[in-house]
Amino acid sequence: MRTTSRYRAARMIAAIGVVSLVAACAGNGGNGGAAGGGNTGGGDAGGYPDQNITFIVPFSAGGPTDTVTRMIAEPMAAKLGAQIVVRNVEGAGGTVGAGEVARAKPDGYTVLMHHIGMSTAPALYKDLGYKPLEDFEMVGLVTEVPMTVVARKDFAPATLQELVTYVKANADKVTLANAGIGAASHLCGLLFQTAAGVKLQEVPYEGTGPALTDLVGGQVDFMCDQTTNTSGQISANEVKAYAVTTPERVKSLPDLPTTTEAGLPQLQVSVWHGLYVPKGTPQGDIQKLSEALKVALADPGVIDRMAKLGTAPVPAGDATPQALRTKLEEQLGTWAKVIADAGVKAS
Repeated sequence: MRTTSRYRAARMIAAIGVVSLVAACAGNGGNGGAAGGGNTGGGDAGGYPDQNITFIVPFSAGGPTDTVTRMIAEPMAAKLGAQIVVRNVEGAGGTVGAGEVARAKPDGYTVLMHHIGMSTAPALYKDLGYKPLEDFEMVGLVTEVPMTVVARKDFAPATLQELVTYVKANADKVTLANAGIGAASHLCGLLFQTAAGVKLQEVPYEGTGPALTDLVGGQVDFMCDQTTNTSGQISANEVKAYAVTTPERVKSLPDLPTTTEAGLPQLQVSVWHGLYVPKGTPQGDIQKLSEALKVALADPGVIDRMAKLGTAPVPAGDATPQALRTKLEEQLGTWAKVIADAGVKAS
């Protein structure tokens, strides 16, 4: 595994992400990772928002959560009438960025996009520094992304059942990549090992982008990752795909069986994403953010782009503070048991 290749790829992905968003905002006065214009959209003159809003993504640029964030940023900015600047604050399975938002001024100008990791961090980290249900206000759910089990193109197993048999026989040799402890790929990998009854050599990366880059390059054997990150490589035949981890097949990958169809029904997981703001943020600001989120998720361009990546926006009724709180409460209990059973702790 070549460290230089991982970090070179991560820097390239970050640059591409910023350039793409700038291009999308041309003519709107965008800067850096900004989307939308000044007070030219749906924002109230003289009220919130009257300055740039920063969306914190606690993972690397170019990764699945970053991709989803940048999809909704522009239509949300247009509705709010303010620029949205997307900033990647990666590290420690998303907890560095989440902690920064928890400590931010509760004025509606710092927003966190986080995924399923918001519900797993308390079980993984002894000194987390924040409490998901107590230190954040909820804005709403965004999407639930299926995951896929993929391998380097020349990996020997041809089916998911063959993969299980192979890794059991070669547990000391097979490498399972992930984007770091607490990342969605890590959690899915834990479930795979539990379902397959095997303990594998895990290779953590600093982000999904570099992990997938090394998988395509043949430097690691296989991984479990979101369709928003793997659909392109699967369609381009750059990786070998075994299954999707949801009860139904993904429309953009119609030939890819579900884990149930492929013989491993215990491996069922999707990665939900939600928007959060610091505790104490005015309810009026939260309401405006939630309404802007609903507008973004109904945008035909967003729907089309998500579909191409194997996912879809949540229904409007789930893009609400209460729906996200309910989801988080349920998932905190679910993952606490899974992680405890696996005996995993982050350092």
